[in-house]
Amino acid sequence: MVDCTVKNWEGEEAGQATLDLRVAKEESAAHIVHRAMVKQMTNARQGTASTKTRSEVRGGGRKPWRQKGTGRARAGSNRSPLWRGGGVIFGPKPRDFQVKMNRKERRLALRTAFQSRSDDLIVVEDFAEQMPQPKTKELLGAMTRWGINPESKILLILPQREEMVYLSARNLSTVKLILATHLNVYDILAADKIVTTSSALAKIQEVYSD
Repeated sequence: MVDCTVKNWEGEEAGQATLDLRVAKEESAAHIVHRAMVKQMTNARQGTASTKTRSEVRGGGRKPWRQKGTGRARAGSNRSPLWRGGGVIFGPKPRDFQVKMNRKERRLALRTAFQSRSDDLIVVEDFAEQMPQPKTKELLGAMTRWGINPESKILLILPQREEMVYLSARNLSTVKLILATHLNVYDILAADKIVTTSSALAKIQEVYSD
């Protein structure tokens, strides 16, 4: 269990929140989080790289020159892998990189990764009503009041899509906005600071509690 201070739009302390998720045992936590990270990164690969072997390259049907008497090395095709424009030996072919992981393990890894970032977690009150129109400058100002360096990598977690917050954050290259129901291990571990609203934190505990 982790106790978090909730800040308001002005950066002042406005209450307390509790983060209580069932996480992996200390001796196996790093291993299961690493497995989930490898799974996510590997499954993101398209696997569409493809090269042609000598049997697939166009041309090469005629023997370039006679077998003997020319003084040159014997050659049967100008599409040999030794020739320019020839086929590729053991080149990549389309393949499936998918790695499987049990659902319970994935969720356990996600909970463990999220709670391990409690020192970098900043909980704020819902601020969508503070932004009646898109203003990137106002969002940056709020983050500064919350004690965040705007140049650091920030993961902003919301309970549902708030259009004005989304429009204000999309122009910031250091800010990534996701929903509480779309958490993933990579974004959690890659961020320098994690900002979540009180209702988003409650939804995280509700959705990922089992």
